[in-house]
Amino acid sequence: MNPQFDVDTATRAYLNLVQGPARAVSDRYFEGGEWLLLWGMLVAVAVYWLVLATGWSARWRDAVERRTRRRWLVPALYAVPFTIVTSLLMLPWSFYTDYLREHQYGMSNQTLPAWAGDAAKMLGLGLVGNILILTILFVALRRFPRAWWVWGAGGAAGLIALGALIFPIFIAPAFNNYTELPAGPLRERIVAVARAHDIPADHIYVSDASRQTKRISANVSGIGPTIRITLNDNLLNRTTPDEVVAVMGHEMGHYVLRHIWWLVAGMTLIFALLFFAASRVGPWLIRRNPRWGVRDLADPAAAPVLLALVAVGALVLTPVQNNMIRHNEVSADAFGLDAARQPDAFARTAIRLSEYRKLEPGAVEEFLFYDHPSGAARVRAAMQWKKDHVPGATMERPTLAVAK
Repeated sequence: MNPQFDVDTATRAYLNLVQGPARAVSDRYFEGGEWLLLWGMLVAVAVYWLVLATGWSARWRDAVERRTRRRWLVPALYAVPFTIVTSLLMLPWSFYTDYLREHQYGMSNQTLPAWAGDAAKMLGLGLVGNILILTILFVALRRFPRAWWVWGAGGAAGLIALGALIFPIFIAPAFNNYTELPAGPLRERIVAVARAHDIPADHIYVSDASRQTKRISANVSGIGPTIRITLNDNLLNRTTPDEVVAVMGHEMGHYVLRHIWWLVAGMTLIFALLFFAASRVGPWLIRRNPRWGVRDLADPAAAPVLLALVAVGALVLTPVQNNMIRHNEVSADAFGLDAARQPDAFARTAIRLSEYRKLEPGAVEEFLFYDHPSGAARVRAAMQWKKDHVPGATMERPTLAVAK
């Protein structure tokens, strides 16, 4: 520990790397994203209301019931027209948020045909997901009319775990190519950090995320035998080797600390709260709107009612979810600093993330909208770690130049 090392001064030196127009654009992009949460919920609710008010939902249910006597199959078949129509109605919003706005802020590398191709893949995945979700949800509604929300939350937990299990093998490769990180000094450094903490490091993957975005990123995905640590090619090409090692140390923290299971548990609780609220409000809405043609909450035609209520509730619970995830990220940051021992590299990475994440939010803003620590919080934590763990620590003159 070096008592002469000033954490505040070192932190400010890094934060000052992003000033003027660059800081203004970063703040504007993130603050606009905060409003997108509200507008996205309103768009979803408007689409679900349209499906109900036009009678489409009831007609889709009637059409399916005429074609099958298997009651459990009705929600699955209903999910087909429901998913296709609602996805098309939400397409203009998705086009703005995922394509136009990302290009407006210089975050996207994707051409329109490539974006459309990925959107079509997402529609296919959404169709499969909705078939599973609606089937499980309405089985619970029929068999457990009073406690369906408990069983529904359990089903949601199972689907989240299943999705996490198959994501690296079946879903992620549909959108990106994954290759092994080439042998060399960088791979050797990452493997050394992994082995020091008993983390499997036989495979380290690189995704070609640059075909879609300019963002730097890495992640831990999968469960059990499918767990893998992946960095995207932007991280590899736009940062220094020290920064790559610092980021990978953070991702290894998620693995060692078993954050995937904490996330499944937390999301199960959130779904239980959302479904409980829907179980109380949904029947009232259906009684108040007989023109929808929805019989009761266990009627598959009630799917838009349930999903609209979940969308509203999810917005209300956004701070709960964000703080749950941010807690995991803080602990992964701490693990990564201990494992990689690259505080300045980690601080530089936090500054680079300001391309799409506001560096210095207010306390209330960070509590409500941040699912990761802010850049300022991360830089300060890195500088505090440096003071506490690096003998004779001195302040660097920070720069974001990439020196390979």
